[in-house]
Amino acid sequence: MSKNFAIAFGIGIAVIALGMTAVLFMQRGSRMELPGKILKVRTAPLDENSSVTVIDFRVTNPSDVLFMVRSVSVEMEDKQGKNYLGQVAAEMDLKTLFEGVPLLGEKFNDALVTRNRIPPHTSTDRMVAASFQAPEAMLAGRKRFIVRIEEMDRTSFELSER
Repeated sequence: MSKNFAIAFGIGIAVIALGMTAVLFMQRGSRMELPGKILKVRTAPLDENSSVTVIDFRVTNPSDVLFMVRSVSVEMEDKQGKNYLGQVAAEMDLKTLFEGVPLLGEKFNDALVTRNRIPPHTSTDRMVAASFQAPEAMLAGRKRFIVRIEEMDRTSFELSER
């Protein structure tokens, strides 16, 4: 009796393990992720008390799910660890910004804005511009910039400089 029980128990455990493996395998692409990397950061003064930064970055959507952007924000962390939230520029203001502030150079990528879509299994290069109520020297001496991208279901992802 105990030998038959041990065989049946072993077979039952194997079937359960096989079923769990199959379920996990089928769900492997459903987890939303947005890994990325900041490629280039440019800063320029607007006046003596305010500055602008342009951050070019690459993001990848490795999942099987469409990523739709709800919001994009930029934060600067200074050397003391204090965070400053930037005012993100709208897409329609970027042409004027690049024309008015030649120190920024040229616009390489489209801005990542609300309702932008990142299809499954793709990478894209985008940018974000934000102004800060701080002198340009403070932005140049920062610890890092953080780009926060929020998805429609309120899942948030961060790209950090350095």
